[in-house]
Amino acid sequence: MNSTVKTIIFWVFIFACLVVLWQVFQKSTGRGTDTEIAFSEFLQDAQHGQVADLTMTGNEVRGKLLGDKSSNFHTTVPANYPHLFDILDQNKIKVSIRDNQGNAWWSILIQFSPVIVIGALWFFMIRQMQSGGNKALSFGKSRARLLSMQQKKITFKDVAGVDEAKEELKEIIEFLREAQKFQRLGGRIPKGVLLVGPPGTGKTLLARAVAGEANVPFFSISGSDFVEMFVGVGASRVRDLFEQGKKNAPCIIFIDEIDAVGRHRGAGLGGGHDEREQTLNQLLVEMDGFESNDGVILVAATNRPDVLDPALLRPGRFDRRVIVGRPDVRGREEVLRVHAKKVPLSEDVDLRVMARGTPGFSGADLANMVNEAALSAARANRKSVFMVDFEHAKDKVLMGAERKSMLLTDEEKRVTAYHEAGHAIVAAIRDHADPLHKVTIIPRGMALGVTMQLPEDDKHTVTKDYLETQLAILMGGRIAEEIFLKQMTTGAGNDIERATDLARKMVCEYGMSRLGPLTFGKKEEQIFLGREIAQHRDFSEETARQIDAEVRSLVDEAYRSAHDILNSNQDVMHRMSAALLERETLDANDIRLVIEGKELPPVKPSGGAGATSGDVQQVLKPEPGRGSSFPEGSPSPA
Repeated sequence: MNSTVKTIIFWVFIFACLVVLWQVFQKSTGRGTDTEIAFSEFLQDAQHGQVADLTMTGNEVRGKLLGDKSSNFHTTVPANYPHLFDILDQNKIKVSIRDNQGNAWWSILIQFSPVIVIGALWFFMIRQMQSGGNKALSFGKSRARLLSMQQKKITFKDVAGVDEAKEELKEIIEFLREAQKFQRLGGRIPKGVLLVGPPGTGKTLLARAVAGEANVPFFSISGSDFVEMFVGVGASRVRDLFEQGKKNAPCIIFIDEIDAVGRHRGAGLGGGHDEREQTLNQLLVEMDGFESNDGVILVAATNRPDVLDPALLRPGRFDRRVIVGRPDVRGREEVLRVHAKKVPLSEDVDLRVMARGTPGFSGADLANMVNEAALSAARANRKSVFMVDFEHAKDKVLMGAERKSMLLTDEEKRVTAYHEAGHAIVAAIRDHADPLHKVTIIPRGMALGVTMQLPEDDKHTVTKDYLETQLAILMGGRIAEEIFLKQMTTGAGNDIERATDLARKMVCEYGMSRLGPLTFGKKEEQIFLGREIAQHRDFSEETARQIDAEVRSLVDEAYRSAHDILNSNQDVMHRMSAALLERETLDANDIRLVIEGKELPPVKPSGGAGATSGDVQQVLKPEPGRGSSFPEGSPSPA
């Protein structure tokens, strides 16, 4: 029963008690329908036989008036009047005598009933204050939520693609269940586990799985729940959180997004943040201070481990750092199978093909793709999800939704077609390039057209040849405009920006230039702001000129290479741009046929976009600076 229902029941009970007390009060005092009459009037009516059903309690007489005055009445008999019973006896009026002791108790209860009600309300308010949560005057209490056994459990069976992280956390659960097994050999139970990984890789899901598997109390709280408007609240909540943990030991405390409270002390443009640092100091003391907190394991998650305070990361506080990375091809297949359990799949769906075609996707990306595929099938009124729905969903996640309603002039379509064809031809002919997946001139997101490349495998490192090829591909769009349109457009602005950035990284960070294996320009990260806002220049003016010359040399070489390729393949360029204007979208097989000069097959009438299940392609999630896709932004008046 939740707190809201309990509160409603309590107030209904209070209201019922007040109603009952009011009724008792009315009955005991004779109020309500009874009419109070003077004693002399009562004697006159009694002498005329106009009263009946008399009841006498102490000095009070109750009864019923007869005749025209027919009604209930009550009156008070004077203490020194001895002839009442004689008058009643003469007129043969029956009277009942009641003991007034019980009524005295009711009178006492009624007199003290307001005090009782006020005391009950005060007791209730005190209990609410002590219970924490969002109640009044409880801002110093921990906001941690204790997961109950009745809630829907998530277990390690619901987590896929992060086998190493699962093994680490399973060992933590074993520590809690069989601590003596490890302590017998002198081992010490880890005090903290830090889950580190990019967004969407399943850190919070892993913590929820630990809660479902551990069968011990599990407290969950966010890093932003500590510091609020009152000074000292953060440290107070940390103390209260660990006090609750010690009372329920063995237990697990999970802090999500711990970088909100665990950032490096003393950083930022405005100096330190006293309240946040006070909270962090209290957290450091609770994790490894004078007092022992055996049986309490802290699990935290963050995607910014670089901004955390070193004192928080040392052994004795966070003994283990578990990396939760993006899944590999086998992990992606497992993730897809987990999310596809709730989706009716057609026989043509091959999740292994989809896993091979989505390198770089996180678990959240894959879950979103499965959901988009289900929505695509629902829009087409299909009873199950087909492979074409998955391909359509993959393209939507990668390149954005199609904006078919966006009106482009014929000239804009022609410019976009040649621009995208330039990217595609260079990517198809240059060595060390990723295979092409799709070229489209349908506006997607903020882009007028997209050329999508697909790596053959998950890439962890890349070569200099690969990066030089990416520079040439980025230059392909601008060169196509110059050769075939005899003009330049603003559509190449993003390509030029990315090419310049990539070339500068090759020179200043990767050591891929004639300047040798040196790095130039140390980035200073303002941790309190959470982003890089300054770059320290640690080189001379002469070196700066050499860096600029090397960057220009790399871009110029890529420009010449792309120019030679497009200039010697003008027929292919014309064929591809014509095919794009006719079909708007070309997949990998269509691109191959265009380059070979063969006729394209007729367009298949399907509800989705993308390659069929027979086209095994590889996809790289677009990232800034990787050069895996080339969206063209809308022309700007620059």
